[in-house]
This record gives sequence, C-alpha cells and structure tokens, in this order.
Amino acid sequence: MSPNPPKILVVDDEPQIRRMLKTSLVPQKFEVVEASTAGAALKRLATEDFDLVILDLGLPDRSGIEVIEEVRKTSSVPIIVLSVRGDEAGKVRALELGADDYMTKPFGMAELVTRIRVALRHRYQAQGTQPVLRAGDIAIDLVNRHVSRAGHEIKLSPTEYDILRLLAEHAGKILTHDFLLRKVWGDDKVDDVQYLRVYVRALRQKLGDKIGEADIIRTEMGIGYRLLAADPLDEM
Repeated sequence: MSPNPPKILVVDDEPQIRRMLKTSLVPQKFEVVEASTAGAALKRLATEDFDLVILDLGLPDRSGIEVIEEVRKTSSVPIIVLSVRGDEAGKVRALELGADDYMTKPFGMAELVTRIRVALRHRYQAQGTQPVLRAGDIAIDLVNRHVSRAGHEIKLSPTEYDILRLLAEHAGKILTHDFLLRKVWGDDKVDDVQYLRVYVRALRQKLGDKIGEADIIRTEMGIGYRLLAADPLDEM
C-alpha cells in the first residue's frame, strides 16, 4: 500500500452523514474528501485519484446509479453504496453495474470500516493472480482444482468448485445471483436462483458452515452471496 493514507471520496447530500463519516474515518487513518452532488463527485473523480468511493444512491442532481455507470467507463475504483432500507432493486442494480459493496442506512461505523478495508485489499491484490487462492484457512489450488480447509482436502463437484472459486476471487464482496449464474452456467440457468441455492447449500455443508450461522458463505437476502472467510484486516 502507498505510504499515504487511503483517499476516500464520500458522496452524500446529507451534511450530517458526511460529517459523521469524516469524523469517524480520519482517526482510522483515511483521508476523506466530500461531495454533496453527483456532478461534484464526477468532477473530483475526473481530476483526482481516489482509493475508494462511498456513494449515496439518492443524490439531488443525478442518481448514484448514474454515477456508477459513469465511473465504470474509465475506472475500477472500489465503490461502497449507501442505500435506504428496502431498496433491494437499487442495491442489485448498483452491484450489477460494478459497485463493490453496499451498506443500508442507518449503519454501524465498525462494519463500514471493515467493508472499506476488504474493498481496498481486494483492489490491491487484483493486479496479480496467485496459483493458490487463500481465504482464511481455505486454500484453492487453481492449477489442480483442489480445495482444502485447515490442510484437509475437500471433495467438491466441478460446479461447487466454480462457485467457490468465484467467491474466493472476490472475497468480502457480494456476488449477485445473476453474476454467479452467468459465470457458472452461462445463460442456460440465468433465471433459476433456486438452482444456485441448491449448490451453495451443498458447498456450505462440505466447507463446514455451521447450520444457521453461515461463518463462511453469507446469504445477502434477495441479492446474492458473500465469502466471509478472509485474512485478518488489521494488517492494512
């Protein structure tokens, strides 16, 4: 990581939200820049380098969805979306367009900081692919298609392996149902979410997810799945 603190652009039209985020994130060694409109945010993004964007979907001049579309034309900067509770369609649309994560208002700062660190780590690691992916004590040998947890080999079907590999490649990030269905099955099963659920359920059992706790693969209701098993984040 750069010796300079990660630079975060906070885009929200509510002054109290921007103030709260800045007050909370600066002590965590982040540099925070504020924008209250989509236009101001896009202008800053066009002229400055940022390590991450925190983006409210409800902006006064243009929607946050439009901001994501514009940003993704030229940049892969991680984007964490802020949305109101119940806006499932907006969350899914934002993730499909390239947002990395979302938080529902009101949210806890501790969880937001964790999500920020996960998104930053994923960005810094994205430049190179290692022959073995690791997420916590799970190891995925990409060459031999072998999976182990805590040194013990786990036998997966080809489909289960493909789902786990995708989740591990984006550890900490939500992968939507549509994304997983298209990547694993192409267009054949794109509308069959139940088909995906069957495989994820079997994958959880083989990985040792505790019933009712989901300590490895979390279900994001109505949206998709997230791999929780990750290395400690306090090393960043």
